[in-house]
Amino acid sequence: MLSVVFLAPLAVMALGSLQRPLQPPPDGLDLWPDPAEWANYAAVPRFMPVGRLLLNSLLLVVVAVPVTVVVTSMAGLAIAMARGRARRWLVGVSVLMLLVPAAALWVPRVVLLRGVGLADTPFTVALLALAGTTPFYVLLFALACSRIPTSLLEAATLEGLSPVAVWWRVALPLARPAVVAVAALSGLFYWSTFMDPLTLVSSPANWPVALGLRSLSEMEAALYPIYLAAAVVVTAPALIAFGIGQRSFFSSVERS
Repeated sequence: MLSVVFLAPLAVMALGSLQRPLQPPPDGLDLWPDPAEWANYAAVPRFMPVGRLLLNSLLLVVVAVPVTVVVTSMAGLAIAMARGRARRWLVGVSVLMLLVPAAALWVPRVVLLRGVGLADTPFTVALLALAGTTPFYVLLFALACSRIPTSLLEAATLEGLSPVAVWWRVALPLARPAVVAVAALSGLFYWSTFMDPLTLVSSPANWPVALGLRSLSEMEAALYPIYLAAAVVVTAPALIAFGIGQRSFFSSVERS
């Protein structure tokens, strides 16, 4: 049932992208346009530099996702290895930060990044990964690492492993499902985000593809088939990546 809820809008979007532009919408449910206007996809680059924007988004994801996984997994392991009041305090602070509205952070981020000269670059949005992207990922890793036997972590420390070595050689392999989940979720976030680049990136040449797609939403209704074709082009890589990540997640859970 859940898959139908998600796939139905995608199917409507794909079918709408094959409608003929500058024509009235179909009368009733049109399961397959006749004729199908595949030229809508070839027309997308005339309205937005889709190749450049896809490259910007790809670079953003390639940089931001590994940084997010490293930062949040280290923070989650630190919470899991804390004891008593310190652990409760760290969890409480993470939950409190999770409750902060995203809109409350837009102005401080702009002021901070502009002050240090890091605004308006293709990698500006990726700097958010240095803060873990969201405290939810930290709590997810804290839960995963808390299931690792404490004796195993203590034995690794007694063997002379540094905290970084314990994280890399013990925690990450045993928390592989959390690694895959955070990588998939953060990848989808950075691929689809448009509010952060809208506030942080002013040059259209540095926009990610989601922000470029948003700019097409203002085109006249008669050209919406081209807008939907652009939406399909933007959505397809995320769907493929999510499918691969989902398969990897379930295989990691079966092995763990």
